[in-house]
Parts: sequence; C-alpha cells; structure tokens
Amino acid sequence: MGRETRAAGGSIALPAMPPKKKKKIRWRKAIPVYIMLLPALVYFLINNYLPMYGITIAFRKLDYAKGILRSPFNGFDNFKFLFASGNLGPIVRNTILYNLAFIVLGTILPITVAILFNEIRNALAKKVYQTIVLVPYLMSMVIVSYLVFAFLSADTGFINKSIIEPLTGNTISFYQEKVYWPFILTFVHLWKGIGFSMVLYLSAILGISVEYYEAARVDGATKWQQIRYVTLPFLKPMVITMTILSISRICMSDFGLFYQVPRNSGTLYGVTQTIDTYVYNALMNQNNIAMSSSASVLQAAVGFILVLAGNAIVRKISKENAMF
Repeated sequence: MGRETRAAGGSIALPAMPPKKKKKIRWRKAIPVYIMLLPALVYFLINNYLPMYGITIAFRKLDYAKGILRSPFNGFDNFKFLFASGNLGPIVRNTILYNLAFIVLGTILPITVAILFNEIRNALAKKVYQTIVLVPYLMSMVIVSYLVFAFLSADTGFINKSIIEPLTGNTISFYQEKVYWPFILTFVHLWKGIGFSMVLYLSAILGISVEYYEAARVDGATKWQQIRYVTLPFLKPMVITMTILSISRICMSDFGLFYQVPRNSGTLYGVTQTIDTYVYNALMNQNNIAMSSSASVLQAAVGFILVLAGNAIVRKISKENAMF
C-alpha cells in the first residue's frame, strides 16, 4: 500500500518502498581465505593456546609420577622462591631498566633510520642498505654472541689486539668488568633489532599520501618541518601501539641477549642477570619446573596489568589512538 504525503495542493501518493533484500553471504569466495588462515590458526592453537593448561604448574607441587593435573596444589609456595632469594631487587632493577632503555632507544633510532631510508631515491641502493640493516635481525643470538666474543675477547679480540693494545700496551678483560656491559648489551640489542622495527616504520611512512608533502612544500616547509608536521604525526598511532606492546614485556627479557652474549659469566651477574636468566640458572641447579612456571606466570600477569594501564593512559590523552 502506498504512502501519502501532504503538499500545498493536497496529498500525493508515494509508491511503496520495496522490501530490503538480505545480502547473501558468499561462502565459496571466502573459502580460499580461510584455507590460507588455517596454518596460522593451527600454529597458534598448538603453540600458544594448548600449552596454557600448564599455568597450573605454578600452583602445584609437581610430582612427575602423578603428572601435572594430579599433582597436589600448594598455593603460592612456588612464588616464594623469587622473593625469598634476596636477589630479587637487582634482578628486577636490571630487567626494568634495560627494557626502558630498549623502549626509548628502540623507538627513536628505528624511526630516524626509516626516515633516512625514505629519502633514498636510488632503488638499488635502498635494497642494499635495507638488506644490510635487516640481516642482524635474522641471525641467531648464538651467532651474535660469537661475533661479540670475536670483538671483546681479551686474548684474540679485535678491539683489544687492534685498538687498545697498540695504543696503551694493555688489554681489557671485558668479560670480567661490569662497567662496560650495560652499554654493550644495549648496543647489541639495538644493532640486532633495529632492522625489523625500521621496516615497520618505513612501511607506515610509505603509506602516507604524497599530497601532504606536496602541500607542505607549496607552503614553504623545509625538510625538517615536513618530518615534524607530516611524518611524525602519521607515525603516532604505530609508535603508541609498539610502545604499549613493549611495556607489556617490561618484566621479560631477551634470554639469548642476557645469557649468550655475556657467556653466563658469574662476575657480570650484577649487571647482566635478569628474571629470565636467574630462573634458568636456578632451574638448572634445582630442577624445579614449578618455580620456573611461577616466574613466567608472574611476568605474564604484570605484563597484562601494564598493557591495561598503558592503554588506559593513552585513552585519556588520545582516545582514537588507543588499542581498545
């Protein structure tokens, strides 16, 4: 039945609106997409979700004869190991301070390198430089540790034999001196990881429309002003996301970096030992899997709280840039 609307001269009948047709979901077109997703979903299921039942190990007195699910609960007794050891203060200090340095420098340097790469106009040169910067990220930390040893060894190291000894007549036992290792570990971490972060930021820069830069140039903006008022504001959402993700891991550490690179030297424990390496060494000495599990659960819980806190702060400052 048609609708009527009143006009100045009377009423006009309008044709009835046709009923809305429901859109059919074309599953056949979506099947290839789900097939492509299947390997990743299976990987996450097996590697990330199925092992989560092992969280209960942290709250049990593990008995290998009975298995995980039949072992008796012991509450928070496994967590007492970290707090009763007396080493918790320096370990937590090292873990947090290193990660704070990694977050700050690991944001500034990759963005700087990405901006510099974006200014390279020669396609071949850009590919060569990108490969050089990205190769360290693809290296195993074991290989990196041997490269560091080749530079720092007191007997055969390049720095001692080619630089320090010819100039001073002495050598430095880097693996016995604590003072150098905060700088060494920070440098190695940045050298190894800057390539991956640079690629992420470079992809975001390449996604910025050229029209913004053209408009800035028309207005007389210098190169620095283009970076400040065009590039950096567009990178803000990615920087926030990457920072929140990094904050979630502030109580965790790169085990290979802090264990392999210093070669687990006991003399350097004061500046190289983090929660992960401490738990590993204790696990090797005591064979207490429940204690190791409790440390992992504690790290995950703190990381979850920090993600929520960091996201809440971002929501108050800039709601549109928050993760959730």
